[in-house]
Amino acid sequence: MAEKSQAHDKQVLHKLGYAQELSRRMSGFSNFAISFSIICILAGGISAFPAAFNALGSGGAFLIWLVGGVLALSVAFGMGQIASSFPTAGGLYHWSSHLGGKAWGWATAWFNLIGLICVVSSVDVLLYTVFFKDLLLATVLGVDVSSFGYWHQFIFVAVVLVSQATLNHYYIDITTKLTDWSGYVILGLTVILIVTLFAFSSVPLDFTRLWTFQNFTGDVGGAVVPFRTENVAFAFLLGLSYVCYTITGFDASAHTSEETQDAQVNVPKGMWTAVFWSWVFGLVAVAAYVLTMPSIEEAGAAGWGSFFYMWSASRMPYGLSLFLAIGMVLVNYVCALAGLTSTSRMMYAFARDGGLPGSAALSTVSTVYRTPGTAVWVSAILALLSTVYAPYYLVLAVACAVFLYISMVMPIAAGLLAEGGPKWKEKGPFNLGGLSKPNAVLAVIFGVVLAISGFFPPNEKVFYFTVGMVVVMPIVWYGFERNRFEGVPEGDKIKERQKLIADIERKFGEQ
Repeated sequence: MAEKSQAHDKQVLHKLGYAQELSRRMSGFSNFAISFSIICILAGGISAFPAAFNALGSGGAFLIWLVGGVLALSVAFGMGQIASSFPTAGGLYHWSSHLGGKAWGWATAWFNLIGLICVVSSVDVLLYTVFFKDLLLATVLGVDVSSFGYWHQFIFVAVVLVSQATLNHYYIDITTKLTDWSGYVILGLTVILIVTLFAFSSVPLDFTRLWTFQNFTGDVGGAVVPFRTENVAFAFLLGLSYVCYTITGFDASAHTSEETQDAQVNVPKGMWTAVFWSWVFGLVAVAAYVLTMPSIEEAGAAGWGSFFYMWSASRMPYGLSLFLAIGMVLVNYVCALAGLTSTSRMMYAFARDGGLPGSAALSTVSTVYRTPGTAVWVSAILALLSTVYAPYYLVLAVACAVFLYISMVMPIAAGLLAEGGPKWKEKGPFNLGGLSKPNAVLAVIFGVVLAISGFFPPNEKVFYFTVGMVVVMPIVWYGFERNRFEGVPEGDKIKERQKLIADIERKFGEQ
């Protein structure tokens, strides 16, 4: 059965104009696990929690996660339907190119690639600052971290990135096992954390907190939102950056399409189930956070430390606290590890079509390890370089979320216009039927709203950078890339490539 599935996967890939260079080692669960590990509700679900809580308080955080998760699911469904038709590495770029033209695909690729690099760097920075230094060392172990400076962070992140790149290049089977393991551990740790917070809470449960709103914008909320606003809708929009940063990166399922067995079925399923279960378990976790805080007002005043205020107020035993903290450090490490896998596959796929400087090297796959080694290491180096800006890691985190959502809705928008036409006549096994276009409209609107939520202070630099890209990209495209960049193979090019595909696959023992 597995051999028949892999033969079909290869046949589909050939029809799209590509050779089977990467190893199809991933099961359906593995495809789910890589996206679930990158979403990681114990990463952004904790580090970005104040973005919602310190906007509209306890009820706001709960409602923002509830509504935002549903809308993120619409994006996952929209992407999943396209992935089922075109299961390739670098999925978003390929879909946009095929459905919207090579200029649209080229722009999608750059937004996606920059967003993915920011995912790796921001998660590794937050691994150090939030989970290793502030939670494990300072909060649980009581270590004085006041003397820790920028170089402690830079060296920590550099060592972590070297280890993650080594695993991704030379030990991809271990990397897959780690992301599989992480899927189980994230669920298990989340359940243990929720039960622990309720079991050792110092306050009686008050469920009205789930629908009671507090305005913590401005100084009263520790200046997480650095200005005061009385506009509830605007505060809600600002709080959506919580969902934007946390429930993202599920395009990893698409980027590993060429490594997933029965990709037309398992890739879309991996995407939407990763979002769905993250939303469900994350919703219960958010409820636990706000229900077990001794004082909502004191938590709000703690600003970015609102989660640590709640943690420190819990009467959980020391051993359990240590166990949870170590577990969170580990799953955040795997979160960034999976992010590096996704980033390198996107870089490899874009380079395979000549989209990047040094494309020949970046698209090279090792015949021994079946991984794009150069793309892995270049991704890691770029992630490290981006942490030079890491004193402003919140901006880095928001940038990753904004660029990823822009890149995720671009192919959905193209698909909305192309559906039923010559570019998208046949859909794959996973399709939304009559709900396809309404869902696409909802997903595009939501993606734009989520992107906008990351443009306001203290993240105005993300807005400036986005505007800069929108201005510069057409200049680069019309000035240089339009005539140089060939884009994805289509039509006769696919037929012409079949001999080349056969020659490539012989090197990898695929024939």
